[in-house]
Amino acid sequence: MSWNTFGRIFRFTTWGESHGPALGAVVDGCPPELDIHEGLIQPYLDARRPGQSRFTTQRNEPDQVKILSGVFEGRTTGTPISLLIENTDQRSKDYSEVAKAYRPGHADYAYDAKYGFRDYRGGGRSSARETAARVAAGGLARLVIPEVSILAYVSAIGGDAINPANFDAAQIGQNPFFCPDAEAAQRWEALVDKARKDGSSLGAVVECVATGVPAGWGAPLYAKLDADLAAAMMGINAVKGVEIGDGFAAATLRGEANADPMRLDADGSVDFTANHAGGIAGGISTGQPVVVRVAFKPTSSILIPVPTVTRADETGQRAETDLFTKGRHDPCVGIRGVPVVEAMMALVLADHKLLHRGQTGR
Repeated sequence: MSWNTFGRIFRFTTWGESHGPALGAVVDGCPPELDIHEGLIQPYLDARRPGQSRFTTQRNEPDQVKILSGVFEGRTTGTPISLLIENTDQRSKDYSEVAKAYRPGHADYAYDAKYGFRDYRGGGRSSARETAARVAAGGLARLVIPEVSILAYVSAIGGDAINPANFDAAQIGQNPFFCPDAEAAQRWEALVDKARKDGSSLGAVVECVATGVPAGWGAPLYAKLDADLAAAMMGINAVKGVEIGDGFAAATLRGEANADPMRLDADGSVDFTANHAGGIAGGISTGQPVVVRVAFKPTSSILIPVPTVTRADETGQRAETDLFTKGRHDPCVGIRGVPVVEAMMALVLADHKLLHRGQTGR
């Protein structure tokens, strides 16, 4: 069985391939009477859209979303909402060699081993192109959680991290890297340019912060908010690591350093003086900002030859060879991962809001 659906109450199913005629999502469980039109979703797709700078793939896709169902007179009806995004700039001929041999680091071999057959044109479902459907669904999810503000940005590329002292949220939309540190953005221009000209690629870290999440969303064991966030982020193509709060750095701390001390505000409400837990304790939100960091590997489709093997021929034989991948590919796929990470955060939070309301009535 293939799993293409995520969520418990607010559920979405994505469909389509990188080089098929279209891709999209079907969202079920969306509450009725939410004001909705394509213009509320399109800005998020525009942020993810390829070809906007020399630092991303030059595939030229408009990524215009169409709402096909579940909306009447500008409001959601409570029935499944179908979202469509057409593919208009495929170049399948670029993948003729990939049909014969596997790209090392990509999902080619794993897909072939599982299904005995694969769509080699851009990788099919394993392509980053699939994430456009998630971003469209995420734009809808944001309508369910108007009290929450979600902001993601690139915090490191190729091991070169931002300086937290230079953090300026206004800078995120002012450079092609979604970078909050103007000095780091300048360094990354040269870094990514060199990788691109070398025919190689770089990895990146995306950090995402959701503010306004009230205390109480999540569950103690099998529907932990942080576990669902980790699953959502790990489900993004090219992601190899996820941290909540301090993440792995927490393992280096003593208990008193890792604790999030609490005091009372003047009005008697709880105030935390640190957020090492990333806004989640025991699988349940604490009311602090929810903080997630996501590690994207370097793009596997590169112009540098890498040792690999061919697909088995009609006699079952394979051969060793070297393969480089032609075509248009992101020199750093993590850059366009920013709106995808935001979308997955929105989708998980929308689902948990509805789960919490269903159990507690609040």
